[in-house]
Amino acid sequence: MGTIISYPFGAGTTLTRVLEAGAGDRHVVMIHGLGARADRWSLNFDSLAGAGYHCHALDLPGHGYAQKNADYPYGVPAFAAFVRDYMDSAKIERAAVVGTSLGGHVSGYFAVHSPDRVRALALVGSVGLAPLGRAAAENVRANVKNTSREGIVGKLKFVMARQHLINDALIDEEFRINNSPGAARAFDVLGDYIVESIDRDAIGDKIKAFAAATPTILIWGAEDRAVPLKVGESARDRSGAELVVMPGCGHCSYMEDPARFNEILLGFLQKAGV
Repeated sequence: MGTIISYPFGAGTTLTRVLEAGAGDRHVVMIHGLGARADRWSLNFDSLAGAGYHCHALDLPGHGYAQKNADYPYGVPAFAAFVRDYMDSAKIERAAVVGTSLGGHVSGYFAVHSPDRVRALALVGSVGLAPLGRAAAENVRANVKNTSREGIVGKLKFVMARQHLINDALIDEEFRINNSPGAARAFDVLGDYIVESIDRDAIGDKIKAFAAATPTILIWGAEDRAVPLKVGESARDRSGAELVVMPGCGHCSYMEDPARFNEILLGFLQKAGV
């Protein structure tokens, strides 16, 4: 693996942790999903940086090593503003943005509201392209608030089709980070937002206009149970964006089959002229 540096960084008024690899002005900003963190993208950095891209992965507020302030307005609009703050603070004028799950929703929301900052958009098993609905939202709230070791194991098994990749080190790290000071309060607020407000921030009706003007790709695991493939197929049909399906992968295709994922993402970025 090439050199990845990790450091604290002030994005606007929020302290976060950034992973960075590569150099130059062909920036790729990568946004993780609910309950995850920046290093979920670590298997993708080598290929991207090796192809000349300058990669950045951020811990969203309330996640990973980022601040977990009790009064932060955890939710998609605030997270999208945080991405903009990071790019402003890091002096990144425009970037390709890659987001997965809730991070896909954040990335898409940022893209449709700040299209001048986004050179290309990749949504990976993304939330926000269709309404979640009350029952599903209640399940997500219960799951995100369950940070017991058993709960962590259950969530990893649910999102990953290639379950041989789940090991004690991953489980222990997930457990410790998601039980760090402030995490419970952050997940409480996020869970309530997901039930009460997230569907108001859906981007399904806005992504078509964005995709018509800016290169956009949907990448989906064929065995994704968290956000089923039919969501990606519907988003493709509505938006006109390309959909690439990854066989044998669940919700974490970028971790489950990083070689194929990197090939797809690089091909997209290079075809888009990014």
